[in-house]
Amino acid sequence: MRTSSLSMRLGLTVSLMGAGLVVLLATLAYLALTHELEKLARKGLESKMEQLQHSLALGLDTHAIKARPHSLLDLVMGHDNFYLTIVGTAPDNAVLLSVGAKPQEPLLTDFSPRETLGYLNWQDQDGNQVLSASSLMRLASGERVRVLLSLDRRDDQALLSAYLRATLIALPMLLILIGMGAWWLVQRGLAPLKQFSHVAAQVTTQDLTHRLSIDNLPQELGELAQSINVMLRRLDAGVQQLSQFSDDLAHELRAPLTNLMGKAQVTLSRERPSEEYKAGLESCTEEMERLSRIVSDMLFLAQVSHPAARAGFGPVSLGEEAQRVMALFALSAEDKHVTLNLRGDAWVTGDRLMIQRAISNLLSNAIRHTPEGSSVLLLVETYDQSVALSVGNPGRGIEAHHLPHLFERFYRADSSRTRAEGGTGLGLAIVQSIMQLHQGHADVSSQPGRFTRFSLVFPLPCDGPTGTTPAAPARSAR
Repeated sequence: MRTSSLSMRLGLTVSLMGAGLVVLLATLAYLALTHELEKLARKGLESKMEQLQHSLALGLDTHAIKARPHSLLDLVMGHDNFYLTIVGTAPDNAVLLSVGAKPQEPLLTDFSPRETLGYLNWQDQDGNQVLSASSLMRLASGERVRVLLSLDRRDDQALLSAYLRATLIALPMLLILIGMGAWWLVQRGLAPLKQFSHVAAQVTTQDLTHRLSIDNLPQELGELAQSINVMLRRLDAGVQQLSQFSDDLAHELRAPLTNLMGKAQVTLSRERPSEEYKAGLESCTEEMERLSRIVSDMLFLAQVSHPAARAGFGPVSLGEEAQRVMALFALSAEDKHVTLNLRGDAWVTGDRLMIQRAISNLLSNAIRHTPEGSSVLLLVETYDQSVALSVGNPGRGIEAHHLPHLFERFYRADSSRTRAEGGTGLGLAIVQSIMQLHQGHADVSSQPGRFTRFSLVFPLPCDGPTGTTPAAPARSAR
């Protein structure tokens, strides 16, 4: 099902809202004008009725009204829209005075006899609107008469009709202007989205350098543009990292594969004794074991890079896990006459086997680079917001320019030595990935020629055993 465009829907919505607002304002203005004209008409009738009351109370009686009506006629003469009728009371209800051609006798039955002023809107035979007022008034003689005063509102009706005609003429033009204005506003408002679409069309895996300009954008779209730019930067960094990783992986795999092919070709180049074939196969086996370690490490990196690996997290004692790892490396340390010491303990939340592997990678490197007869210290410390397990050893240290890159995949501070020892160049990268999975990080500090310390920094656990147990005595393994 094809949906209408956003600009069309927004334009139509704004146009309808604008049209509705204009119609509402025009209606309110018409009602206000009608009310104001009604108010002015009643005020005029009330003023005339007060003047009539005053004149009738100055010595007039029913005979005087008939004989000398000029004092009353002066009040309505010259006003073509006023009509006056004075009627006597029961029993005869005789008309004492009638001024104007407007037939008002039928109204005598529409008003109930009362001294308070009453109003009535009605239409004459020509369809003109008329407002009438009626009241019982007392004469000087004590007699009472009914006074009926009417106002022809033909002028008010003409004014309202003119207003309606002007509104009906202007309304279509206003609606057209509103529609054009709404279309312009919508196009202007959606212009940044067209820029977003243009940039998105240019983004490819080969070119992630395009960015959205946040200049002159409204706040909401500016925040969206910043979020998209951050996303593009992350994608760019990820693609570059993946490309670099692919290059490094190809380079790492090329060496053992080349060695395998070379040794196999040399071995098969001529007839050899069985001992030489056996030596060649053993050499090929070593290279295949190295390939197997690289593949295994790569699979492990992929595993710890997935958030689902956190499913098995639970309370872990860093001191206990460090002690287990020290027991595994006790023979290696003893061969180099290196002493392993452990101080402190603390609980964190994590995966026990992964933490063991991170400690193992750091401890194996420490033993490998520690001079004979020296010691390696594993220290667990608790801070305000974190828990750290550090592995420190004396030795020649690491140059400062290597430190920022040590946790990158396949990075080696001493390439030839590491390969000769069978390393894959992924050990520290695995450590960093494990720590990132635990929402922590790995850190390193080194003083060349003196000391090197690697640290695993964990966040404080939110549940389960927390903090640090009473300081454990130093434990060692030889």
